[in-house]
Amino acid sequence: MVRDGIFYALGMVLVAAVMWWLGVPWLAVIPLLFAAFFLWFFRDPERTIPAEAGLIVSPADGKITDISPTQLNGKPCTRISIFLNVFDVHVNRSPVAGVIREVVYKSGQFANAMGAASSDANEQNIVTVESEGQTMVFKQIAGLLARRIVFTKQVGDAVARGERIGLIKFGSRTDVIFPAPSELRVKTGDRVKGGASILAQVKVSQDNRPAVQQHSEAIQ
Repeated sequence: MVRDGIFYALGMVLVAAVMWWLGVPWLAVIPLLFAAFFLWFFRDPERTIPAEAGLIVSPADGKITDISPTQLNGKPCTRISIFLNVFDVHVNRSPVAGVIREVVYKSGQFANAMGAASSDANEQNIVTVESEGQTMVFKQIAGLLARRIVFTKQVGDAVARGERIGLIKFGSRTDVIFPAPSELRVKTGDRVKGGASILAQVKVSQDNRPAVQQHSEAIQ
């Protein structure tokens, strides 16, 4: 479980205790229900991470809302967008193994994260990762309810595929941008699980395989 869930839950339990002390125990049920919700919402299940070279895994649980061509540094790429509703696990994981080269926070709107415009207009954290000789981008995008993006890594850090790297609180969106052509493993409308579901596979040579060891469920 993410530590934030414990803090939120303890706050609600404290409110419930005050309600009980004031002689209105029936009102205490409401904050207790919120406490249970926060403990559930900030769950952080273990995942088995695929280990084959060139795989790009989902950075989050959710539904794929868009797969479209785009560009990165003038080169053709593919963008996969994943929408997280309030019932999805909100822990984010690295889609690839590699080294973080850039982290850029961009302030913006808090519009519905399902809209295509949210990819550029909403508040977001843009992470560039050098992986297996190629450059990829992962975006944490705030949504209508999300008001805080958490990213736990820094520029220069090595990350393993599927490694936990942060979270977005409440409804949100993640984008993954990677070089084309690639072999897509998903389609629009599919539901995916962070770290476990394969989004695509890019071709890499043995010389470009990263030194970062792929982590299994036991060490996640």
